[in-house]
Amino acid sequence: MNEKLEFANRLRDAMLAAGYEARPSVLEKGFNSHYWGTSVTFQAVSRWLRGEAIPSQEKLQVLADWLKIEPHALRFGEQAAESIRAKRKQWEEALDFQERETIERYLNLPIEQRKLIREVINTFAEVYPTPDNSNTKIADIA
Repeated sequence: MNEKLEFANRLRDAMLAAGYEARPSVLEKGFNSHYWGTSVTFQAVSRWLRGEAIPSQEKLQVLADWLKIEPHALRFGEQAAESIRAKRKQWEEALDFQERETIERYLNLPIEQRKLIREVINTFAEVYPTPDNSNTKIADIA
């Protein structure tokens, strides 16, 4: 099965789980009542339900909010959403309050200062390698 058809199946399932009929007219009305942009057409939502198209990220977010489902689960499936939740939980559990506070301060720095801090951390990681970070570098965040 291809990506668009899998999305269509998840969209139909989400509509049914939220108590809506999985029909284009229901989807068109429900979506447009929650979307502040230009209304989508009956033909567009029909293509979503038939597995011929996947909505833009912005529209996907509106669909997910309306249908009370995580956007990642709607777009990529529950397995992908669960993987994201597990990684997020692992990350959150690994940090204490001071580390979270430091990361928040880092994220509030201007980009040039953040680049400098990444270089310092990467240099320390290279000079003082541990078995689990010997080749790890912090990815550039733009």
